[in-house]
Amino acid sequence: MKNKTLAAWLAFLGGPLGLHCFYLRGMGSMLGWLLPIPTALGIYGIERALALGVDDGLSWVLIPLLGFTIAGCALTAIVYGLMPPEKWNARYNARSPSEAAAGRTGWLTIAAVVLALFFGSTILMATIAFSFQRFFEHQIEEGRKISQ
Repeated sequence: MKNKTLAAWLAFLGGPLGLHCFYLRGMGSMLGWLLPIPTALGIYGIERALALGVDDGLSWVLIPLLGFTIAGCALTAIVYGLMPPEKWNARYNARSPSEAAAGRTGWLTIAAVVLALFFGSTILMATIAFSFQRFFEHQIEEGRKISQ
């Protein structure tokens, strides 16, 4: 039996590592194996920015990968948490009755949805702001080079 609450929390807390994919689909989940790649690249981008400064072009390309991965996993947690029990059990607990307890929504499920909504939207907005800021700063710098 795949528990909806546990899946929502795994998507929220361990989503960038693919933990929710491994929980729901097993170790053969391709997405579960792919999710750590943009996470690691984003962390590498943060390390580069700390070591070389925020003017490093590669770091401002890599950092948004982490932000978008976290935001996407938070969205997945929201989708899992808000999925009706019948649909959850039909998809992940096919051999159980549609009203099985594993698909029910409880307070812990709602807490995962609320926290995922708060942190996911905050990280998404920060990632978009960072990306656009770096892009426009780069455009201004290139414009200055051309004008000189």
